[in-house]
Amino acid sequence: MILSGKAKLAGVLGWPVGHSRSPRLHGYWLERLGIDGAYVPLPVRPEDFASVFRALPKMGFAGANVTVPHKEQALILADEVEPLAKRIGAVNTLVVREDGSILGLNTDAFGFMQNLLETHPASLGYLNRPAVVLGAGGAARAVIAALADAGVPEIRLVNRSLERAEKLAAEIGGPIRVQQWDRLDLAGAGLLVNTTSLGMTGQPPLDLDLSALPQDAVVNDIVYAPRVTDLLLRAQARGNPVVDGLGMLLWQAVRGFSLWFGQQPEVTADLRDFVLKS
Repeated sequence: MILSGKAKLAGVLGWPVGHSRSPRLHGYWLERLGIDGAYVPLPVRPEDFASVFRALPKMGFAGANVTVPHKEQALILADEVEPLAKRIGAVNTLVVREDGSILGLNTDAFGFMQNLLETHPASLGYLNRPAVVLGAGGAARAVIAALADAGVPEIRLVNRSLERAEKLAAEIGGPIRVQQWDRLDLAGAGLLVNTTSLGMTGQPPLDLDLSALPQDAVVNDIVYAPRVTDLLLRAQARGNPVVDGLGMLLWQAVRGFSLWFGQQPEVTADLRDFVLKS
């Protein structure tokens, strides 16, 4: 596409940022929708983040995504932060408003839930039963907030560091029951979600015994490299419905794109294939 002097600008702030699939994702939508705009990678060292953050309105940016390691700092620097982002404790989307102020959002919870429901509708009833969440990092915070807001009756939070899990439970709130990794309770669960990096390409495998998991429980791995992880393969083999992590990445991007560029993008099979080729 040929950009004009009126092109709308957005990007992704991170360090490093070369691995990010967001420029490819947003570039796909910009081209398909014929929008005069660009979405660019913005590699920013942690010590430079505050100055770059404040420069976004002066440089004409409509907003930006924020990735590791800047999400917590963005929460502090934003002029206004939506309540969900405050609850999760991180900002992943910035919107520059007309007066130059910056609004901080977190779209990960929406991305997780939308991906889940698009694949397996809530009418199947799995959200009316306990959910088991593995991990207590930033992704887990968004997942647990989404599940609590969806009315899941019990969230079993499992993490190797009990202290970290208990801190998360206290800050997020909701029907959370913290469990030690070696005392994992899968009985009666309707949903199992892996939010750890275990099973990701280049990371150690996720060693998890699924024998106690009901066969109708949905298994969701938010890892998307590989797209079908060992956890999902083993779940499929025993008859469990599964959800891969790519959709969460795609759906979390929808809100930011629509706010920056003024059009609502679609998450399609073609988009999934295109993003994975990067």
